Amino acid sequence: MPLTHEHQLGLLTDILSNHQEDCCGSVSECEQLERLVTSLKVNGNIDQNILPILEEISQYSQRGIHTSNLNNHIESSQEQLSQWVDGINGFSG
Repeated sequence: MPLTHEHQLGLLTDILSNHQEDCCGSVSECEQLERLVTSLKVNGNIDQNILPILEEISQYSQRGIHTSNLNNHIESSQEQLSQWVDGINGFSG
């Protein structure tokens, strides 16, 4: 059974929250973020105002996939992580 866009948004915020709380993560989590964002961007059921946040998360995940020090990348993105989670929760709640 495929994930609904609500479940996808929940998974997206879970991963972002974990990155924020733990200040660390994995390349596979960044790849999962990218897959979720790609799927959500083509979903007609989501609030279109969330698209700029999804684009920023896509850039974050791409940089995370290609960085030599993922934990530093996550640590330097703490403020954005919080803003994205709050923004997504505002649109999906």
